[in-house]
This record gives sequence, structure tokens and C-alpha cells, in this order.
Amino acid sequence: MTIVRFQADADLRQAIVTGTIRRQPNLDFQSAYTALLEGKKDSEVLAIAAQDGRVLVTHDRKTMPTEFGEFIMSKTSSGILILSQNLSLSDAIEALILVWEASTAEEWVNQIMSIPF
Repeated sequence: MTIVRFQADADLRQAIVTGTIRRQPNLDFQSAYTALLEGKKDSEVLAIAAQDGRVLVTHDRKTMPTEFGEFIMSKTSSGILILSQNLSLSDAIEALILVWEASTAEEWVNQIMSIPF
């Protein structure tokens, strides 16, 4: 069983990444800046997250689900977690920590989930 590792999409509020790491320093959450995701197409972002074995965390409900569906037809994804833009910072952080504590990386393979549901 492998620990869940996260990759922030370029559209994800940086405060979510920073706050999550501050609350749970052992959690592995790579910023979009570190992964050089700014300006990349969704398909490229999905490929980078998959290559690194990271669950992609995004606010993108508009295009990412469709891109994800196309991606997993021919490749394996480490999963996507879509956080609502309306979610408070504390609720977003709590949700990510809960996912990290209560699931394994294997459970996220080719899975997509929205919070709130």
C-alpha cells in the first residue's frame, strides 16, 4: 500500500497547498510551480501527474473530467480530486488530509472524485 501523493494543478489556490502542508508536514503535495505546469494543456498535466504517481488536485470542473476520460482510455492515471472553488480553505485542507490519511494511492488509480460530491 502506497501513500497518496498530491500534485496541484495550475488553477488550484496556492493557499490550499501551503495550508495542507502546514497542517500535515509529512504529506507530499507538489505545487504547480515546482512541476512547471503553468500554461500546459490538461492532457500534459495529467501525464505529468501520472508519471510522478500523484493524484491531481484541481478546481477545473469544466474541461478536466473530459480530458481525464480520454486520458484513461489509453493511459493510467494516478487519479483526480476536484475541489469546488466555493469550498472554504479550511474545508479543502481537511478534505485533502482525510484523503491522505484514509486511502492509498492504489485506490485512486483511474478514479475521479469531486468535493463536495
